[in-house]
Amino acid sequence: MTEKLEITQYWNDYLKDHPEAADYYDSAWAFGDNPRLADELLALVLDGTKTGTAMNYELNEVLGVPLPFIGGHSILLDSNGEPRGIVKTTKFEIVSFAEVTAEFAYSEGEDDRTLESWRYEHEVYFTRELKAYNKEFDPGMRVICENFKLVHRK
Repeated sequence: MTEKLEITQYWNDYLKDHPEAADYYDSAWAFGDNPRLADELLALVLDGTKTGTAMNYELNEVLGVPLPFIGGHSILLDSNGEPRGIVKTTKFEIVSFAEVTAEFAYSEGEDDRTLESWRYEHEVYFTRELKAYNKEFDPGMRVICENFKLVHRK
């Protein structure tokens, strides 16, 4: 783990009570692409509302971000890069944007939790994210749909 000291220490403290998780460290990350979004979405996880997240598959490949894995533990960071909780991946699948289900949209815990709202907001988000790489949104694009459970909060 080559991350800042606070993240490494948080993970090591977690392992003291959960040594079975030692081989399941995935990564440390914050939600979204700006501080406001990072903190808003983190708050939804910490209050138990948000149990899913979606990522652009192709962009993850370009950036070299590995796929989540079942049982993987990720440290959630706030907008300042401080560790605030740990989630454990319970499910993930790769589907086209158009094939994301209402059940998954609900698990994301955002807005009114409907599929229609999810599609609208994620098209806006993915369009903004792709623009930085001179790419355009495509409803056929692949999306990583990850579900998780909060296993520790700081």
